[in-house]
Amino acid sequence: MPNDDAFRVSFHTQQVGDIEVFYRQAGRKDAPVLLLLHGFPSASHMFRDLMPLLASQYHLIAPDLPGFGNTKAPKRGQFYYTFDNLYKVIEGFTEALGLASYSVYVFDYGAPVGFRLAAANPHKVSAIISQNGNAYLEGFSDQWGPWQAYWREPTAANRDTCRDSLSPQTIRDWQYATGADPSRLSPDGYTLDIAYMARPDAEEIQLDLILDYRSNVAAYPSFHAYFRTHQPPLLAVWGRHDPAFIPPGAQAYRKDLPNAEVHLLDAGHFALETHAVEIAQYIRDFLSRTLKPAA
Repeated sequence: MPNDDAFRVSFHTQQVGDIEVFYRQAGRKDAPVLLLLHGFPSASHMFRDLMPLLASQYHLIAPDLPGFGNTKAPKRGQFYYTFDNLYKVIEGFTEALGLASYSVYVFDYGAPVGFRLAAANPHKVSAIISQNGNAYLEGFSDQWGPWQAYWREPTAANRDTCRDSLSPQTIRDWQYATGADPSRLSPDGYTLDIAYMARPDAEEIQLDLILDYRSNVAAYPSFHAYFRTHQPPLLAVWGRHDPAFIPPGAQAYRKDLPNAEVHLLDAGHFALETHAVEIAQYIRDFLSRTLKPAA
């Protein structure tokens, strides 16, 4: 039986080049590793409920991406906020920690980062859990118009239109509350995200990433090729009421991964905020059949 320390979340930093990556971890260090990659506009705090639920069997590591949370990164102009660069930092982070084998949990922005990581290191990635982490055109809702306009024409006017995506009201009412049971939705997550967004230069960093999100769509065929070639075990556990990434995106994994397991929850985009217990159960069942957990 693990001791109480296995359930305790601890907080650390790891230098990767010029970037001081903040991360939280839990579980025994000799247990199978599950790397947790957060989304927009959040940080590793989104895993605060999930980590203790899995810590008895897995070593959980959740970094804050550059430009998010408590990771200290250079200013714009000194560091270019693109998804390729986020991936390179996270790859360097895994190498600095000596992670030779791990599963990866991807959500939202964490998906294109995690899929770049997996495609470049297929021998290291044992399994993938995608929680509203998209890799297919079928997964886009009809709410992407302003972002897609900015991708096509990266003008100052189109950039300003995308600022609405960063407003406190959008974060709280659209990203978090849509499709979520209000009695189960704690204000802690969106309140912290809104505070992060109010920091100097945060909006401009996020607008840079919104523009570069088009690079993820361009990379989808390479992700699909990785899936088809390496057939990683994949669990898609999806909030069915997500206003950004709709359920067909979860089902689409089966085009390239016929054995993918897909579960739709009565939840929104930030499904962990309301369904951490249910998601943990799916993960435990999936990984128990995919990996050998710690004794």
